[in-house]
Amino acid sequence: MTSTRFWHGFADMHLVKDAEVVFRSGEGVWLESVDGRRYLDATAALWYCAVGYGRREIADAVADQLARLPAYSSFGAYTTEPTLALAERLTAMAPIDDAVVFLGSGGSDAVDTAAKLVRRYWDVVGRPEKRVIVSREHDYHGMHAWGTALAGIPGNKAGYGGEIIEEIVTVGLADTESLGALFARRGAAIAAFIGEPVIGAGGVYPPEPSYWAEVQRLCREHDVLLIADEVITGFGRTGFMWGSERYGIEPDLVLFAKAVTSGYQPLGGVLVGPRVRAPFWDGTAAGPMFLHGYTYSGHAAACAAAMANLDIIEGEGLVARVASMEAGFDTAVRRLEGAPLVGEVRTVGLTAAVAIAPDRLAADPGIPARVVGAALRHGVATRVVRGHALQVSPAFVITEGEIDTLVDGLGAALEDVAAAV
Repeated sequence: MTSTRFWHGFADMHLVKDAEVVFRSGEGVWLESVDGRRYLDATAALWYCAVGYGRREIADAVADQLARLPAYSSFGAYTTEPTLALAERLTAMAPIDDAVVFLGSGGSDAVDTAAKLVRRYWDVVGRPEKRVIVSREHDYHGMHAWGTALAGIPGNKAGYGGEIIEEIVTVGLADTESLGALFARRGAAIAAFIGEPVIGAGGVYPPEPSYWAEVQRLCREHDVLLIADEVITGFGRTGFMWGSERYGIEPDLVLFAKAVTSGYQPLGGVLVGPRVRAPFWDGTAAGPMFLHGYTYSGHAAACAAAMANLDIIEGEGLVARVASMEAGFDTAVRRLEGAPLVGEVRTVGLTAAVAIAPDRLAADPGIPARVVGAALRHGVATRVVRGHALQVSPAFVITEGEIDTLVDGLGAALEDVAAAV
């Protein structure tokens, strides 16, 4: 008999079934487990809890909406008041002028929506041969079928039998030369390029200074739609409301999720610019449709959570706070460059990866997971990203003192594991 009946994501259940860490409450950047221990949450859960835990104003907004009308279908002409209010707010703050928004339940929904939409777009404008979608090495785009196919993380695709979705091409992390050659060779067949402004779950890789300008130039030159996957970078994590703003990206579609509700309800979506929207919206007579949607698209309580969460982000100036903390955060986390086992530290905004040295990792691939376990013993909850690095992406409300506590805990964990190697 196993000790749990819950199948965890991205987990070796041979080990996890008897070693769950079960949380029961949270406040700010702190978590409390069922055995009464406190942990500093180094990752804002899965990047998403921007405003921290215990925000009663979001809980109250959700409770009020649940009591009045928890949800209603947004298929056809139906929708709810919070759905419309959030759509107005998101499109007003979008890094695309004159956008509309398609809502779903999270980032993976957003990726699948965008991938289907760009193919459908080219079909209805008379270019059905434009079907190929280009992604890049190390990018993570969720775990639905499209996201699994598009992600540049080979391990996430292994064992599913061939190509999950055909006509996907992956290019190098920062290789615009190969991208240009691909576009020159196959541009007539390429529907879109998708990329994260900053690669997140693939290891926290900020872009080279000229990278996004060149990608954008190539997309415009070859008439390829540009999709910015802002599921992690949206709503302030880079010190700008959108990563697209920080790096001068002018996308045709923007994907978002995570910090839109800070995880208080599941929600995500796609901001769609006027070019892609036009054949499905413009005119008054019946026309081509995008036959796609989810049961919980525009879920009323989730939209209420997003509205309350955005009130906090804007009212407390949390995006500016991230920008003001970036330099100090970088300095603090870089103290770990001198810690045992560490090969590299990469940071941007309020996000970092503490990468294990390649030679140490090659000799013992289990080191990162053991450091995560040791960090828990030192009161810090983190996780491994792409098998080689520790994720550091705390809530935007973290204090300078708490950042020091976080770094001290990781440093102690690294020393513990190094001593035992």
